[in-house]
Amino acid sequence: MNSLGLIEIPFLSVAAVVADTAAHSADVRLLGLETTGNENVLIRLEGSLGNIEASLAAATSLAARLGSAIVTSCLARPAKALEGLIHSPNSSNPLYGGRDQFLPTDYPTPSTNMNTNQLALGILETQGLTAALEATDAMLKSADVSLVGKEKIGAAYVTIIVRGDIAAVKAAIDVGSLAAQSLGKVIAAHVIARPHSDLIALLPK
Repeated sequence: MNSLGLIEIPFLSVAAVVADTAAHSADVRLLGLETTGNENVLIRLEGSLGNIEASLAAATSLAARLGSAIVTSCLARPAKALEGLIHSPNSSNPLYGGRDQFLPTDYPTPSTNMNTNQLALGILETQGLTAALEATDAMLKSADVSLVGKEKIGAAYVTIIVRGDIAAVKAAIDVGSLAAQSLGKVIAAHVIARPHSDLIALLPK
């Protein structure tokens, strides 16, 4: 096993942005995201020691700019038995109905020529399902975006992901954030202009 990079950070919306930056910053592979039972999400990366260290530094720098807490660790020579904890099958949490992990094997690669890497991603996270659904309705009506999916990590945190060209996604996220504010707590709203292919692989197609 190569060196492992671990990044634990609050909220799925922030974790997705940090994971994208970490994957873009060095020659590393994004293994997946794992929920922890509260608002925190663990990002798992694999690569050479130097690349993992560079990736963790980029993630830490972004988290500071976002004002987010972050914990990172680099396992230079992970124990062989640890592989079972890193590469484990996914399951759905019966408590809140969300995925325990976000893995590239969750969704088979579609047989299509559409290059989703050319499309921006909009990520809006709320605390409250009503707010999330209201925001989703507003986003889909206000701009030419498609719904990627809804993800839950527990504690009523709901993340809505949309896809489209950069201008449409920005407009949708602005409208969705405004719509959600009166009905729940908006945790974060982000636009990823050129999402890394490793991040795209974790999401519904």
